[in-house]
Amino acid sequence: MSTDHHLAAGNAKELNVTMTPTDLVRSFYTDVWNRRDYRVAHEIIDADFRFRGSLGPEKRGLEGFLEYVDAVHAALGNYTCTIEDIVHSENRVTARMTFRGKHRAEFFGVAPTGRDIEWAGAAFFSVVEGKLSELWVLGDVDSVKQQLGAAMSGHF
Repeated sequence: MSTDHHLAAGNAKELNVTMTPTDLVRSFYTDVWNRRDYRVAHEIIDADFRFRGSLGPEKRGLEGFLEYVDAVHAALGNYTCTIEDIVHSENRVTARMTFRGKHRAEFFGVAPTGRDIEWAGAAFFSVVEGKLSELWVLGDVDSVKQQLGAAMSGHF
């Protein structure tokens, strides 16, 4: 799969013109995360996208975010994001998620185990001018670490 993130969105038909905020989020997971279609990413995600996820550092800008997508896919084979439930208001969308993948590269400091892992999470999006502008994901990181056999942080 090509990791060229600099595909010109201007050459492609603008997909987001008639998309609702919920449509944008569904496309974000189906097309961008699951299929890694970065042409779609350029059409539905703002160039100054702000992202904070449970698995890694904060990212600002579409290019940094797409590098993060590549890194997660490198660590977790057959990585998928499944929307279990979705709620929206005018410019906000929240999704309850299930994330899955096969541990094939170092992840949370753990060498590849070949294990299939799965965890739950929630995603909180902001939409501005028909594009995804901000995302904050809260995932069950302790479940990931437990499935990998990683050292656990203190519990409450």
